[in-house]
Amino acid sequence: MSSQEIPDENLPAEQGTAHGAVEVAEDPFADPGLPAHQPRIQDIDERAAKRSERAIAFMFTLSMLATVGFIASYVIFPVDKIVYIWPFGHVSALNFSLGLTLGVALFTIGAGAVHWARTLMSDVEVADDRHAIEAEPEVKAKVMADFAAGAEESGFGRRKLIRNTMFGALALVPLSGVVLLRDLGPLPEKKLRSTLWAKGKQLINMNTMEPLRPEDVAVGSLTFAMPEGLTEESEDFQNQIAKAALMIIRIEPDNIKDKREREWAHEGIVAFSKICTHVGCPISLYEQQTHHVLCPCHQSTFDLSDGARVIFGPAGHALPQLRIGVNSEGNLEALGDFEEPVGPAFWERG
Repeated sequence: MSSQEIPDENLPAEQGTAHGAVEVAEDPFADPGLPAHQPRIQDIDERAAKRSERAIAFMFTLSMLATVGFIASYVIFPVDKIVYIWPFGHVSALNFSLGLTLGVALFTIGAGAVHWARTLMSDVEVADDRHAIEAEPEVKAKVMADFAAGAEESGFGRRKLIRNTMFGALALVPLSGVVLLRDLGPLPEKKLRSTLWAKGKQLINMNTMEPLRPEDVAVGSLTFAMPEGLTEESEDFQNQIAKAALMIIRIEPDNIKDKREREWAHEGIVAFSKICTHVGCPISLYEQQTHHVLCPCHQSTFDLSDGARVIFGPAGHALPQLRIGVNSEGNLEALGDFEEPVGPAFWERG
């Protein structure tokens, strides 16, 4: 296409007499300026401003009430209570109430802050020229003056109802996080210090569910046992077996190195807790030649011929031993409970 065919408005303007020179506008990106400010109804009508103030205060107050409801839910609803709520169906009453109240508490704080900014705080757009990173004293003074003006225009000092309810909402919401610490679990009290084992309770084979007799335990074998009277149908079976599970091993008496272990055994039959002292995993791997047991979770290894002391891995202490004997019927029985808590250490163990 020749230059004659190009419309005149698309051709560059000539500048002077220099060949190929182009006339360039002085400012190709002219500042379009700002549109005229349109006042809001709250800016010209104090009654509308009061309505907005009350609406914001209502949202902050609702946040406070929701936070109180969040805390109260922990007290009112048991963990296992299930209720039907349409359209969610059957849900946990505690989880639903916690989610609902915490959601309302956080949402109303945010909604109140947004409504405050959009209706009562100044909405005048201000354009400012860029300046050097290091501000001059005059600029610093201007920033502080602008901040003071913004604080004054926000009505933070004058509108005490908004200010006080906002402080109340912000002060109460963190309490939700404090209450959530309860989900770390119930206080152990004395539950971790004792098990179902007691003097006279027979050792029940967990495979046959029959009382164990000395002749049932062969040298080098590993048998698992639980206390007499505990069954899988028991309501708290999992909690109790997690503390009372036993490993029964028969070792030649001459191969038992620890004196107390030999005294607490019966004809070389020793009973140790099955619960690893690292994080509470069940121990199930036994090596006959060395009399070592290995926890499959983190490879803690215990020597059952030497008081079940730790010989490898992260476990902090030996497995507790249960003192056993034989009753009048010829069955193995416990002669008491463990002398120390089973499983991992805990903060109040001492």
